[in-house]
Parts: sequence; structure tokens; C-alpha cells
Amino acid sequence: MNSKDIARRRLGRSTLEVPAIGLGTMTFGQQVDERTAHALMDEAFEAGIDLLDAAEMYPVPARAETSGATERIVGSWLAKKPRDKVIVATKVAGPARGMPWIRGGPLALDAANIREAVEGSLRRLGTDYIDLYQIHWPARNVPMFGQYEYDPSAEREASSLRSQLEALAKLIDEGKVRHVGVSNETPWGLMSCLRLADEGLPRVVSIQNAYHLMNRTFDMGLSEVCEREQVSLLAYSPLGFGHLSGKYIDDAEAAGRITAFPQFGQRYFKENVAPASRAYAELARARGLTPAQLALAFCYRRRTVACTLIGVTSATQLRENIGAWTVALTDEVIAAIDAIHLRYTNPAP
Repeated sequence: MNSKDIARRRLGRSTLEVPAIGLGTMTFGQQVDERTAHALMDEAFEAGIDLLDAAEMYPVPARAETSGATERIVGSWLAKKPRDKVIVATKVAGPARGMPWIRGGPLALDAANIREAVEGSLRRLGTDYIDLYQIHWPARNVPMFGQYEYDPSAEREASSLRSQLEALAKLIDEGKVRHVGVSNETPWGLMSCLRLADEGLPRVVSIQNAYHLMNRTFDMGLSEVCEREQVSLLAYSPLGFGHLSGKYIDDAEAAGRITAFPQFGQRYFKENVAPASRAYAELARARGLTPAQLALAFCYRRRTVACTLIGVTSATQLRENIGAWTVALTDEVIAAIDAIHLRYTNPAP
């Protein structure tokens, strides 16, 4: 595919243009070794995918033994490329998820922790600036990663969004961070950040949340915020941890993240995941598409999605993911997708 074929879109109100497809890297250092990762990044880059999305806690599942390996692998590849031709995104881990090997917890998203996280990422990536720096998940109590209901009884002390943006403002002033984003955030959290931007703090340009055929919760509140406020969605898990590729329908024990790391994909064990993924696979095959093509084409052309982050472990997967860019879904297929969505609404939130 010609590198000019993949569309580019402006990120929020910034001047940064990103490709409609970005490469997620959380498998690098766990399922994918350094040599293979370099080959995948080379091929993606040649196809016009110049956005790499990482995180200090990657690879996933997070372990002390591999912590930081993803950024180091991206950094060793980045060293061979013109820095200004690659868009590097990474994230700071928040509290409430353990990982004592990362800054002792981390116990907070205060200024000291954010600075330490940025310095660590810059060191591993071998660069002096990060194009897009994201809060990986909220420090406060929110439902996430398979939870679906806000529980006020679970409130806890947390660094305020104001203090987080103030810390990021200093790093922007120092040239270490160029743009800021959030991830796994809620409408309240995003609007709170935008109100703070009106007071002179850094404006969030993007939100990275799960978005795919079995999780369209973004459409119920965040889509309005993003449309009205010009914040871009970076959609992760477009294949729903492989469920939307159809492989687990054909073989429940097929090799993949769900079978390799069953404790990591809790949201995909809900009862309507299997029938929903089967319905989408049947729709795809009836229209002469693979299930993956249907799922990816849905995200690639979705009005609310600025960039879809694909995650791959092989060149075969990468080529299928990139090739799906050329797939156009008819109005009839979109209507059929919506009918399935109404029958199995967000089975994997």
C-alpha cells in the first residue's frame, strides 16, 4: 500500500496531524521480540503509519521482569529514524492498579511522579521529547477495564486533575512534552480537563479509550464532548482482544492474548461476548469479508474516530490490518451492524 493512501487527521485543536491508523506496541517485549518488533515498525512506517503508541507499564500483562521493555524496543528502533518523522505517544501509569516496580506503586499522579515517569520514558525511548503524553487512567475512583457502574462508596484520595495538568504544563514549558491527552477517561473527567484549559492549563487534544463493535460506550456521552470541544479519539482494541477476528469462534483455544493471559481480559468473559462476536463474524462472511476486515473498517471510517490503534504480533496480522483500510462498508452493512448492536449492546464495556 502506498504511504499516501492512509488518511491523516488533525489531533484535537493542535497542529499535529496523525495517520488514521496508529501502531500500538504493548505486545513488544512480551509476545514480540525486539527483532520482530523492529520489522513490524519498519513495515508499518513504510505504509504511512508513523504514530507509535506506548506506555511506561508496557508490555502487558505488566510484570517487573519486563517493565519498560516496550519503550526500550521502540527507542532502539527510533534511533535509526529521523526523529521528526515519527510521532511518539506514551503514557504515565496511575495509582490503584498495583505494580510496585513502577515508582513504588505508583501511589499518586502528583507532580513528582509525573516528572519521574516522563524522565524514565524519555530515557528508555532515547529521545528528548514526547509528541503526545497521556494519563493512562484516572487517579480518582472511576469504573474502568470491564467495570460499568460508578460506585461512590469506593471514593479515595487522588491527585486532582488541576495538579496533573499543572505538572504537565511545566514539562511542556521545558520542551519534554509537546501535547497532552487522557486515556480511559469519562465525560466528567474530560470536561473537567477542558474547563481547566480555559484557565490557561494545557488543553487535552486526545482521549484514548476502547472502541470497537462490542464496546461503543464512547458514543453515549464522550462522542458529544469530543465533537463539540474538538478532542480526538484514539480508539484502542478495535478487534476486541481478538474476539472480533473470529478466531475464538472457530477455536476457543486458538493462540492469542485471551488464551495466553486469561486473567487480563476480564471484560471479554461476559455472557454476550461470544454470541455478539459470532453474529458479527457471520455478517462479515456473508458479505465476503473476514471478521477482522469488518471490525477494522468500522473503526477506520467511523466519524468519531481520529486514529485506530492496531496491535499485532506478526507481519501477517499487520498486513491484514493495513489492508482493511481499503474496505468500504455499504449502508446496508452498517445497518446490519447497528441491528446486531441493538441486540447485543456493548457486551464488553
